[in-house]
Order: sequence, then C-alpha cells, then structure tokens
Amino acid sequence: MLIFVFFVIRQIRAKNRANAELAKALEELKSTQEQLVQKEKLASLGQLTAGIAHEIQNPLNFVNNFADLSLELLQEIKESSDLEDIKAIADDLIQNLTKIYHHGKRADSIVKNMLQHSREQKGAKEPTDLNELLKEFSNLAYHGMRATNKDFNCKIVQSLDATIPKVSIVKQDLGRVFLNMFNNSFYSINKKIALNIDSYLPALEISTHAEGDKVKITIKDNGLGMSEEVKQKLFHPFFTTKPTGEGTGLGLSISHDIIVKLHNGEMQVESKEGEFAQFEITLPKQ
Repeated sequence: MLIFVFFVIRQIRAKNRANAELAKALEELKSTQEQLVQKEKLASLGQLTAGIAHEIQNPLNFVNNFADLSLELLQEIKESSDLEDIKAIADDLIQNLTKIYHHGKRADSIVKNMLQHSREQKGAKEPTDLNELLKEFSNLAYHGMRATNKDFNCKIVQSLDATIPKVSIVKQDLGRVFLNMFNNSFYSINKKIALNIDSYLPALEISTHAEGDKVKITIKDNGLGMSEEVKQKLFHPFFTTKPTGEGTGLGLSISHDIIVKLHNGEMQVESKEGEFAQFEITLPKQ
C-alpha cells in the first residue's frame, strides 16, 4: 500500500513539474510572439516615416506661405488710411487664416494617425470612412517608396464608392493592413520596373463597393504577381519571398488575422505570376 501511495505521489509531482514547464514554455512563446508582432509593427511604422514627412511638408508649406502673405497684408493695413482698403485686406486676412487653420489641422491629423498607428494597446472599434483611410495609406506608402527610389512612378487608379457607409473598425489596425498591402504592391511594381520591360506601365487599382450587408475592398497591382505555390503559403507566419533583412514574413499573416479574427471579415488573393496580384477584403458594415 505504501509503495502504491509513493508511486502516486511521484506521478503527481512529475505531472506538476511537466505542467509547470509547459506553462513556462507557453509564457515564453507568448512573449516571443508579442515581440515579433511588435517588431513587424515597428517595421511598418518605419516604412511610414518617409511618407509622413512628405505628407506633413505639404500643409506646412501652405501654412508658411499664407503666414508670409498675412504679414504683408498686415503691413499694408498699417500703411493704409482708406477704410475700404482696410476692410478688403481684412477679408483677405480672414481667408488666409482660414487656410492656415485648415492645413494646420491636416498636419495635426497626420501626426495623430501616426501616433495611433504606433500604439501598443488594443484599439476600440469606431465608425470609419474606409475610402479616406485607403487614400491616406496609399499616399503614405507611395511617397515612402519614392523616398527610397526617387525615380519610382506608378499610376494609382481609385474607384471608391462614395455611397458606402462608415464601417465599425479598429482604425489603426486596418491602417496597418492597408499600409502593408500597398507597400507590398509598390515593392512588386518596383521590382518589375527594374526588369526594363518596354511596354510596362506600372499601375495600382483601389476600389470599394457595397455588397448587401458587407463592404468589399479590392487592391490590385500589375507587378510581378506570384506562383500558385507562393499563393498557398502567403498567409503563413514567417513566409516571405523577400531577401533576408527586407521582410519579417509576418505582415500578411498579421493582416489576415486582423481582417478575419478581429473584424469577422474575409481576405482572398488572386494572382498570375508575372502579371498581377489582387487582394479582396470583405468587411461587415456593422
């Protein structure tokens, strides 16, 4: 009997040790996963930098120009004694200050979106204009690519349905998805440009439209496309066709999780190697 009790106790202790080791391994795995996700997030944020710099520079140029004009108008007011002239100049000043305010708000919006994109905590879903989000991140990705290759050029065709309602999404998460997809498209297009194909006209097509209680987003580029084998592995973690150091292999995997798991949507890809790649994202309206 004592031998049996001893055996049971030993088995329980062994099981407890195994459970403790398993719990530790799971905790380490979770920590590693979080670090990798953060690494991918920081990588995409780094890709944003050049595009953000360009986007902020435009409104700042307007602010500076209208501020200079306003100073000149104030000088004219000081030198004028004609009431009608002063009123006309004051009207011009009001217009200038309105434009300064508008472009200042634009720069403020860009910075806030960048900060939102870099936050670590989970965001809350909010009604969002998908068309504006697509415009914003396609712009940022485009100018980010041009910052690394000033000769890069690509026609961007937008067919955005103005009638689709705002969709309840986590804005910074969808922003990451769009940024990743646009970066991939421009990367593929840039690689195809390097082949010096005479008849090649680089193009990116972005479209949105409603389908019943869903909204469909289509992003299509005429870059290098992909093989059927690559397509099958595309959403697997750590799978990448980019050279070492140019990709983590997590971008599309995380994007797929954001669409499917966090937003109850769908993400599909169609491609023909050497010709095009097309991604379709379907999201519920509510």
